[in-house]
Formats: sequence, C-alpha cells, structure tokens
Amino acid sequence: MVNVYVGLGSNVGNRERNLFYAYDRIITIKGVKPVKFSRFYETAPVGGPPQPMFLNAVLSIKTAIPPFRLLKHFQGIETILGRVRTVKWGPRTIDIDILLYGDKIINRDNLEIPHPLMHTRLFVLEPLVEIDPSVVHPLLKKTVLQLYKELCFQD
Repeated sequence: MVNVYVGLGSNVGNRERNLFYAYDRIITIKGVKPVKFSRFYETAPVGGPPQPMFLNAVLSIKTAIPPFRLLKHFQGIETILGRVRTVKWGPRTIDIDILLYGDKIINRDNLEIPHPLMHTRLFVLEPLVEIDPSVVHPLLKKTVLQLYKELCFQD
C-alpha cells in the first residue's frame, strides 16, 4: 500500500456537497483506505477566466491501485459530478488531482506526479500541511511544510 495525497476542489454548484460526494466515492473504491481528510479551505481561483471562489481540501489514502488506474477512477467521479472540460482552469463542479503517489515520479501527457504546480499553490499546500506536514516532495526533496513556509514568506 502506498500513501497517496489527493487534491479536491469545487467552485460550481453546492461546493461543500460536491467535495463530500467526491470523498465518499473515492473511499468506496475497492482497494482504497482513507487516512485523513483536511478541513475545507475557501480560496480565490488561480489562472483562468473570472469565476466563483473555490472550496479546496486534501485527502490522504493508502492504496495499491496503480496511478493511471486511480486517475481513471477519479475522472469517472468527475464525470458523474458533471465536470465538463471546456476552458483550461475554468469553473468546475469538481477537480480531483493526484498530488503525490508515494515517492513516484511520472511525467506523461495525461498524468504528472508529483502535481507540477502543487508547490506554488497555497490552496494545495495549506490543507496538505494540515494533514501531513512531513511528507516530502520527491523532486524538490523538501517537506510540504518547508514548501508552504517558502511560499508564504517569499518577497
């Protein structure tokens, strides 16, 4: 079983309900064991067109499901919740991202692990620090707490 960190975000419809629904669907995937679920953080959208505020959270799970199969499960949940990919970084009912998958590094067109922008986004780092401040970014070789502090205190 591998420790996997999953980012969740929603800014369309009932955001809280969307996050809880995604959480419920993820933890019922056969072979997924939930570990910790952060509280919800309301954040301004980053990039993309003008749009409503987001609710974000991070979920840690243990699983032996390979990353690409896990991605398929998550995309299926996004589809069930009505996610439509029309505008890059546009509004969405749900966004489910694999942030970290153990210390695995994957760089493919349809999947990058660790998430390529996670170290630049407070809406990812803050809930991740809440649930596991000591987890290490496999490329940057820093804990998420270090990355969070660097981002918060940059000039």
